[in-house]
Amino acid sequence: MIDIFNNFYKGKRVLVTGHTGFKGSWLSVWLHELGAEVIGVGLEPNSVKDNFVLSGIGSKIKADIRADIRDLQKMKDIFAEYQPEIVFHLAAQPLVRLSYEKPVETYETNVMGTINILEAIRATDSVKVGVMITTDKCYDNKEQLRGYREDDPFGGYDPYSSSKGACEIAIQSWRRSYFNPEQFKKHGKSIASVRAGNVIGGGDWSLDRIIPDCIRALEANKPIDIRSPKSVRPWEHVLEPLSGYMLLAQKMWNKPTEYCEGWNFGPESESVSTVWEVATELVKNFGKGELKDSSNPNAVHEAQLLMLDITKAKTRLGWKPRLYMQQCLALVADWYKRYKNENVYNLCVEEIEKFVG
Repeated sequence: MIDIFNNFYKGKRVLVTGHTGFKGSWLSVWLHELGAEVIGVGLEPNSVKDNFVLSGIGSKIKADIRADIRDLQKMKDIFAEYQPEIVFHLAAQPLVRLSYEKPVETYETNVMGTINILEAIRATDSVKVGVMITTDKCYDNKEQLRGYREDDPFGGYDPYSSSKGACEIAIQSWRRSYFNPEQFKKHGKSIASVRAGNVIGGGDWSLDRIIPDCIRALEANKPIDIRSPKSVRPWEHVLEPLSGYMLLAQKMWNKPTEYCEGWNFGPESESVSTVWEVATELVKNFGKGELKDSSNPNAVHEAQLLMLDITKAKTRLGWKPRLYMQQCLALVADWYKRYKNENVYNLCVEEIEKFVG
């Protein structure tokens, strides 16, 4: 494994919430390959085809725990038992359309769940770094042409987006109140929040996401229904933001008072594309499939235009995206074309190698 983090993660105790999810499973594979002791805390995976299940990462890491982040005492107990040094908080209700159906559960999970993890960090002396993952949808989206910067106001039209804006406000409050960098010697902790774009990659089977929707249709030899063909999003391969989160945690560990703030990890502007363009590129890589415009003027509101400004991560962290949209979709298609017949853990490791190499 090519280690772009120079052995930083080797032997570190790293707790990942949401490790059974799409992004969390990829992060757990990568950390495990780098020699970290990974403690995973999450709910049961949604599907037997999820990357977490097929890769078998749960049996390889130090601890594979089923627990709900809405249970504060349970979180404190897990932290006390495993004494993590670094925390990546990814567990969430991550879907816009589901948030319209389950607004209270969305808020309980995303807002109170995040606060519970912050409280568990506060109660556990061993934790030095906390990277809290929110979303690009945390910004008050005015459908503007320029990308959102880290100091733009939070907000959100739908329950999902607004819950993530509320998360950011809570993280900011806890950082000022309990983890203030000016009092670092007293608490010894560095807390940051991170916002990624529309993340795609192998092993995602969520409902109402363009790549899983495409794959389900392709596997069933049906036309691909495109719900919002003209929506513009900052698409990026799952390994892009994860590389940013991991680099940020390393920087926070080494200089804890310099990086404890909000960060965007999105694609270059050339990779910002419409849903239709992304689906077309995926079909091209698969060598089959047809697209069908299924837009519904009466559908629930979803933002049409969303972009991130990543200048800060580039200039202050030295991070930048490695893949353009076409390369990203070639890698995504590769996973879905091979997962049925190959060792999925090895497939993930191979894709990480391609990405960092």
